[in-house]
Amino acid sequence: MEFLKEMAEYSAKNADLLLLYTGQHLLMVLIGVAAALIIGTLLGILCSRYPKLAPVIISIANIVQIIPSLALLALLMIYFGLGFFTITAGLFFYSLLPIIRHTYVGLQQVDPSLTEAGHGIGMTYIQLLTKVQLPAAMPFILAGLRIAAVIAIGVATLAPLVGGDGLGREIFSGINSRNYVRIYVGAIPACIVAILADIILGRLERRAKIRAAG
Repeated sequence: MEFLKEMAEYSAKNADLLLLYTGQHLLMVLIGVAAALIIGTLLGILCSRYPKLAPVIISIANIVQIIPSLALLALLMIYFGLGFFTITAGLFFYSLLPIIRHTYVGLQQVDPSLTEAGHGIGMTYIQLLTKVQLPAAMPFILAGLRIAAVIAIGVATLAPLVGGDGLGREIFSGINSRNYVRIYVGAIPACIVAILADIILGRLERRAKIRAAG
């Protein structure tokens, strides 16, 4: 109880700073994941359109995914320097694989009869993609986005190691000063944000499944 009281007191005294860190954390994640959603969806479409390219694109994304977070951020720091752009680029690369893979799988799962019907009424490839295939594959795309967002929220806590901001600043400050209150005050909001993202995107995914089934 005493520990919880200390956390509550520290949070109340530093509410403005914690809100700022949370906002910075969310901004990094939103930009990194949004960029990955755009590029990853396009690459997933490319994999579906040209199946021979799929193993190459997915393998490259896999290689990026298995690079340890700190190693990837260190490599990116060489090009982007310290700060916001390095961590955002890292979140972008870490978010690509689940989005590419789920977009590709989703497009592969589209009922061939829907595609044939689209061709039958004279739809172009772009019309078929935007009006038939992507809406049908949306549950898969949202599932990939859900995974990417949760991963990105966790990786974003490493931002202070490359000069970034966010909730990781509180965590690392707590580690350096051996102040467990600061560690938990930084870690708990990050966990809450990840859980909320998972719940919200999970609901959107279920709605998309209902629409696709209807």
